[in-house]
Amino acid sequence: MVLRMDQAALDAGSIARGMVMQDGIAKNAADLEQELAWFAGLLDARFKLHFDQDCAVSSVFDLAPPNLSKSRSEYARFLAHYQLTFAERAAVVLALIPHIRPRLLDPFFTRNETFGRKFTEFGGHCDGSDGDFLPTGETLAFLLAGDDLKLRFTLQTLFHPQHFFAQHNILRLERRSPDPASSKALLRISEEHLSLFTTGQPRHPTFSVDFPAQHIETRLDWSDLVLHPGTLSQLEEISTWIEHGDTLMNDWGMAPKLRPGYRSLFHGPPGTGKTITACLLGNATGRNVYKVDLSLVISKYIGETEKNLAKVFDQAQHKGWILLFDEADALFGKRSETRDAHDRFANQEVSFLLQRIETFDGIAILASNLRENLDDAFARRFESVIYFPMPRPEERLKLWRQGFPEKAVLSDSLDIEKVAREHELSGGSVMNVIRYATLQALKDGARLIEPEDVLQGIRREYAKEGRVR
Repeated sequence: MVLRMDQAALDAGSIARGMVMQDGIAKNAADLEQELAWFAGLLDARFKLHFDQDCAVSSVFDLAPPNLSKSRSEYARFLAHYQLTFAERAAVVLALIPHIRPRLLDPFFTRNETFGRKFTEFGGHCDGSDGDFLPTGETLAFLLAGDDLKLRFTLQTLFHPQHFFAQHNILRLERRSPDPASSKALLRISEEHLSLFTTGQPRHPTFSVDFPAQHIETRLDWSDLVLHPGTLSQLEEISTWIEHGDTLMNDWGMAPKLRPGYRSLFHGPPGTGKTITACLLGNATGRNVYKVDLSLVISKYIGETEKNLAKVFDQAQHKGWILLFDEADALFGKRSETRDAHDRFANQEVSFLLQRIETFDGIAILASNLRENLDDAFARRFESVIYFPMPRPEERLKLWRQGFPEKAVLSDSLDIEKVAREHELSGGSVMNVIRYATLQALKDGARLIEPEDVLQGIRREYAKEGRVR
């Protein structure tokens, strides 16, 4: 059903969002100007110290970063939330510079005249003779540690898998070839945080083979969703977890005793509201919802399915996202008896998925038309199993009444109560019929919805499902 919203309210909302975004941009820009000035001082000091020139400081660590504790920019909020060390902050700024002020890195083009080449210790990559300087792990080590091996070794912990840079997908070392030294890998900031530190708005990951999940949303409201009361009651459990889960795990000390996150199985016939419900949960709680595209995840090649799924879970970890696996039995189906190598690896995939689902700290929703198609091991790991039944006659009547647009006029000969009572259809099918009937009315140049068009739409839906009526 289309949520009816006043166009003036939509326009006002767009203007307000635009003003908020411009304010966020201005605040970020002001703070990053201070960060860039600090970085320029760091770089100047490192070069002077490295080439034994007069320098006002004996260590780059003597150059304190700007105090942004009173700022309200997204960048300042990030600093306050993570309480970055000097080295962590320098790493973030260095990764940002190629995107916001690449000329600051031009000093790294200084050539070693003795050998007629660049200075090896600077690290970095250049794409072509006229390309920008792209910093690497070695560049960061040179900037902060110079020739101090102990400090260089300590800096490697910034890129450990357990560091929040990696766990929260903030900063990483990106290798260009299969097995280079980690110090030669490019220093990369995530697209999400680059957008957050510039526009003030996090960017949704791009749907691709590298992130096989699509951001989905709905303009519907809970009042537009028609579900069985028992289903609605069970959905409250998820909302309660989202609202109080952090308090339970941290303030009440249950984190060592309970698994992180929340897992729920939505099962029931197609068109009964499983996907829309996931979107509405996201809207109600301010969480992003990503629908995993199983066609990009499942691979016939050994180990590829796990890798593809890991791309989603790695980015989703610690974000509070809702991950929706539609038609989940294709990925989480029952394990088979091990007859050959293919069966063994297929079962290993299911075991891997079990492990990732259990350790995921967000909301994982598996949607399936048939509960019995899922592996029993998954069923035991759900915090809730929610059935989405076909709507009853009274619920179908509500769907019909809410579904038609305001401009449509129902024919006096169209008995909606009888249609709802006699034709068992899901909510999705009802909307398909309404789409067909209203388009027929528009084609005829009228606003009148005729019973013949509604009945023809119903017959079309029955034919899709292989039913004859």
